[in-house]
Amino acid sequence: MKKRRIGNSELIVSELGLGCMSIGTNKKEAAAVIDAALAEGINYLDTADLYDQGMNETIIGEVIKQKRGDIILATKAGNRFEPGKEGWSWDPSKKHIKSALKQSLTRLQTDYIDLFQLHGGTIEDHIDETIEAFEELKQEGVIRYYGISSIRPNVIREYVKRSSIVSVMMQYSLLDRRPEPLFPLLEEHHISVLARGPLAKGLLTNRPLAQASSAIKENGYLDYSYDELTAFKQKLSETIVGEKDIHALALGYCLASPAVASVVAGASKPEQIIASSAAMQQAELTEDEINILQQLTKAGRYTQHQI
Repeated sequence: MKKRRIGNSELIVSELGLGCMSIGTNKKEAAAVIDAALAEGINYLDTADLYDQGMNETIIGEVIKQKRGDIILATKAGNRFEPGKEGWSWDPSKKHIKSALKQSLTRLQTDYIDLFQLHGGTIEDHIDETIEAFEELKQEGVIRYYGISSIRPNVIREYVKRSSIVSVMMQYSLLDRRPEPLFPLLEEHHISVLARGPLAKGLLTNRPLAQASSAIKENGYLDYSYDELTAFKQKLSETIVGEKDIHALALGYCLASPAVASVVAGASKPEQIIASSAAMQQAELTEDEINILQQLTKAGRYTQHQI
């Protein structure tokens, strides 16, 4: 598995990361997914305190405690929740960020987090206070680096300008190219993209489109109707597929940008992460292939959170 550096940090991560949100709450089944990822050479695991109200972190901590030194571990905070109660509230205050980190360390059975991320953010936040919290945690040695998880251009620009973030996690795929205009800014400041959702809810895998959810069949995906998705996959099969499958093209397209450090794919079964790992063997794209993929998809743009 090839690796890339996150920003200007010392974090060297596998080009394919494991997004742990979908590993479930059955420890044995979750462990099978994580073990499969590690066996494939994946060293980047991404979680959040909000996932299953901390249980996700607890399971990960138990599974990796004997392998901690081999793993780049990322988690997130900012969504305040009460165990056993539904819902959460947004709280980017210094007090909450520091408290959340302490709890995550306990659940993950570790004394440091490699990459601690703000799990969202709005332009109305007291951003300087949030940054101060992360900087203090870094000085204390309980986090190595910090980043944000956000798709809001205005929030991203403020953190680029005012903080020492090394990464921005954002939804990015062939079917969601909205982040691309932000890449030059991030590259200029040596900040990496961690691409979540690179397979667009499974639409960019070898699974037949007919097996898509009823919601996608009725409403499509983002600004693609179901008919447009059907036409896209048909055109793709006529142009490139046969040489490389759609799974490989999807991962390869994200990684074609030097701004991207890792594509973070979710998995609920070992077979899914193994399939993504196999696709990585074909993921290096030619310039012609990249141009074809861009012609077949919509560039898109964020219409909100610009100012």
